[in-house]
Amino acid sequence: MSYSVGQVAAFAGVTVRTLHHYDEIGLLHPGERNHAGHRRYGDDDLDRLQQILFYRELGFPLDEVAALLDDPGADPQEHLRRQHDLLSARIGKLQEMAAAVEQAMEARRMNVRLTPEEKFEVFGDFDPDAYAAEAEERWGGTDAYKESQRRTAAYTKEDWKRLMAEFDAIHRRMADLLAQGVPADSEAAMDVAEEHRQFIGRGYYACSYEMHTGLGEMYVADERFTATYEAIRPGLAVYMRDAMLANAVRHL
Repeated sequence: MSYSVGQVAAFAGVTVRTLHHYDEIGLLHPGERNHAGHRRYGDDDLDRLQQILFYRELGFPLDEVAALLDDPGADPQEHLRRQHDLLSARIGKLQEMAAAVEQAMEARRMNVRLTPEEKFEVFGDFDPDAYAAEAEERWGGTDAYKESQRRTAAYTKEDWKRLMAEFDAIHRRMADLLAQGVPADSEAAMDVAEEHRQFIGRGYYACSYEMHTGLGEMYVADERFTATYEAIRPGLAVYMRDAMLANAVRHL
């Protein structure tokens, strides 16, 4: 049994362009091609793609993934053990970070001193008070929350409009890259992710790369954030997370 590049892209949740890129750099060559020269992937190819995506999820650069998978001394079971250990460590780290990671999209809506009419004019259908108690309970003791509270308390209606416009523009640029099939770990996507991180730093709180990747994880894990990004473009929440992680790896 073999599969077309489109079928494999659908199975794996990646773009056709990503698979073409993996082929071009020698990371994942399709096992065969049909009479028209089109790529066809077999079970072994799918196994390798699964390993690639595991390592990519863990933040490994593509060249390191290739080196690991092409190591003649490693066996598939060893790869799985390594990935399990890394994922377990990552889960533990994220749990530790959770108390320190402030939900930027909620925090920026805290203590907005506007009339009810102005709040809905600025934020649309989102009620800025709806998550206030929850956010304070979960992150009220963190430095990021306190810093964001201090800054946003002084923001005017025009400040919020300016910030919303800037944030929306970043999201549109990222959504455009996704629509074009540009990989999330491309320079273009990582550059927009860096703009996103710096925007948070300018407007709300100092956002380290570690915190930024935690924020990206939340965009996928929290259905409220996922819905916000999916409304802009389907798949954007995962794409944002992957670009934010790739950007952090690039800088760290």
